[in-house]
Parts: sequence; C-alpha cells; structure tokens
Amino acid sequence: MYLSTVDNPHRDAPEPPRNRALFLVSGNVFALGAVSLVTDISSEMVTAVLPVYLVLGLHLSPALYGVVDATYTGATALLRLAGGYVADRVRRRKLIAGLGYGLSAVAKLGLLAAGNAVGAIGAVIAVDRTGKGLRTAPRDALITLSTPPHLYGRAFGVHRMMDTIGAFAGPLVALGILAVTAQAYDAVFVASFCVAAFAVLLLVLFVRDRRGEQPPKGTVSPRALGGLIRMAPVRRLVLAACLAGLVTIGDGFVYLLLQRREELSVGWFPLLAVGTNLSYLVLAVPLGMLADKIGRLKVVLGGYGALVVVYLLLFGPLDGWLLLVVVLALYGLFYAATDGVLMALAGPVLPKALRTTGIALIQTGQALSYLVSSVLFGLAWTVWGPESASRFVAVLVAVAVVGMALLLRSIPATSKETA
Repeated sequence: MYLSTVDNPHRDAPEPPRNRALFLVSGNVFALGAVSLVTDISSEMVTAVLPVYLVLGLHLSPALYGVVDATYTGATALLRLAGGYVADRVRRRKLIAGLGYGLSAVAKLGLLAAGNAVGAIGAVIAVDRTGKGLRTAPRDALITLSTPPHLYGRAFGVHRMMDTIGAFAGPLVALGILAVTAQAYDAVFVASFCVAAFAVLLLVLFVRDRRGEQPPKGTVSPRALGGLIRMAPVRRLVLAACLAGLVTIGDGFVYLLLQRREELSVGWFPLLAVGTNLSYLVLAVPLGMLADKIGRLKVVLGGYGALVVVYLLLFGPLDGWLLLVVVLALYGLFYAATDGVLMALAGPVLPKALRTTGIALIQTGQALSYLVSSVLFGLAWTVWGPESASRFVAVLVAVAVVGMALLLRSIPATSKETA
C-alpha cells in the first residue's frame, strides 16, 4: 500500500494520478485506520465476551439481553448528531473524535466497578457508546475530507480493513487472557482499558485535523441543519438507514444462536466474532473498490441480501463446521459491503461544511432503529422461540432490501462533491 507523502490539513485532498489510484490512500486515512485498529482490539475484547458473560454468567433472559444490547448500540444515538453538529460548528473534528475515544477508554474501567449489577453494567455501556457516538461521525468526515470523491469507497475500505484487523485480534486476545487467568473477566477489562488508552495517544500524535477555510456565516447553524434534512437525497439516505437498522439484529444474538444450535463451549464463543472479522478483513478493500467501480448502492443491497441468507441458515439445512464457516463468511461479507460503503454513498451528496453533521444524522437514524430492533427481537425470541424469530427477521430484511432500492435509486452514482 502506498501512502501520500504530503498531508496538509488545511487543503482538500488532491486528485491522485489515475494510474496510482488503485493503491493510494492519504496519510490521514492510514492514521485514522491505525487508531481504529487499536481501539477495536480494545472494544472487541469486551464485546466478544459480553454476550456469554451476561446470558450464561449472569443468567439474563434473551429479552433482557436485548435491552442491554440495544443500550450498547443505540441508547446514545442522538449524541452522534450533537457531536457531529458541534464538530462542524467549531471545525475541530479531531478534538470531538478524541473526546469520544477517551470516554470509551474510561468506560472499560467502569466495567470493573459495575461487578454483577446489571443496571450498573448498562450505565457503563451507555458511557462507552456515548464515546462511540461522539467519535464515529467526525472520524468518517475526516476520511472524506482527506480523500478525493472518486476514491471514497477505496478509502473507507482501507479504513474498515484496518479497523477489522483490530476486531479480528480483539477476541483472540480476550480468549488468551481468559485462558491464562482461569476465566477472570476483570483481567479482560483492565487489558482493554490499557489498549484503548494507547489508541487515544495515536490519535493525538498522528491524526491531523482538516479545518479548511472558515465557512460563510450561517453555513453551520440550526437553520442550515433543517435545510440539510430538507435535501431529498439526504432525507432518502436517512430513511434507508432507519429501515436497515430496524431489520438488523445484533451480533450477539447471531452468535448466541450459533452457540446454542452447535452446543459450543463457552471458551470457543469469542472465536465466532473472529470468523466474522476475518471475512470482513479479507473483503473490505475489494468490495470498497468494487463499489467505486460498479456503484455503491449495488454493493450495499448485495450485502443485505447476504444478511437474509445468514438469518435463514441459523436454522437451515447446514450444521457442524460447514454451518459455522458459511454463516460467518457471509456475515463478514455483509459488514464489508454495507458499513463503509453506505458512508461512501452518502459522502458526495453532503455539503462539506455540514459533512460531519450529515453523516451523524444518517448514523443516528440507523442506531435508533437498531435500538428498537434489538428489543423487539429479544421479545420475539422469548415469545415465539429463536427459530421463528430469526426466520421472521429474514423476511423483513428481504422486504427492506426492496425498500432501500426504491429509496436510493435516485442517489447520484457519480462522485460529484457537494460544495
């Protein structure tokens, strides 16, 4: 991979030579990827053991786990929008992102103090997700501001690939710590904090802000935010993101269903996330490049098509190692085709002055819908049983694919930048 040797934070990303575009990402994108890599080692150390810790260790019901999982991903979703707006207003995206990374690091120590109290665990998780809510939109905005528009898919693919290297390593690190400490979850939480603190240091030292010129007065204001929402492409993107979040269940549910069906031991549980992340890692860059070439919407819809197959296979004809390999490979494909590619699809239609706010608006809609989805799936599992619940959600995803295709069919497929 080649990196640009000049990364001036006060200028827009230059147009790279077309014959080198295949390998080129800016130094800022690479630095942001390194921060995400280290952060994901920390976060996935906790995420990989949290479902089994709560459901098998603390004996939470699927319905109550759904509430906790919703808190983990969606409870602080509105803060994404506030953080994105503030980042655009003060033009200090690195500062807001750094605050988010710092909060998530401190939350790892909070899990030690929470002990076995479910309410306290939920509060600590809310703090951790507050950090994620603050950092995600400014980080993604910095990626777009550090990259020529026609390379958005590739830039997000490289970033998500590096991010997923951390997500791949995190469960392995957690598994190793549990093995040498006789299943001491506290040791995982302490190690996770240390790794997260190192990620914050990387951000401070190597990531450069892109403040650009002062936008005209009134460009970043509540009225401008209202104007952003009234833009038809932005409104369609927000609606599509909400629809996608509403039919997507959490990773923890998928892994718990696999663990129960195949009767996997608790010690092997973290490796399910490793399998997904390995697939994501391999496919992130190729699918990002494919999205730039054939159209980002086609890749996103294909990713959700893979998710339909994942949900159906949870109680389908396959079993044993073949079931695990196919499901985890397709689940990683789903993330590689949708996570960064959706943001790449949004980038060209968002004004530069409100880029962070617009990304945060889309992410907020998806996260709030996900909150509802997690709670409802937990209840459906409890009332109908896991098989009926997973098949029903597969049907909903298939319907959502059609709805997203209709909503986003008019989104520009070209890489024009909105001034």
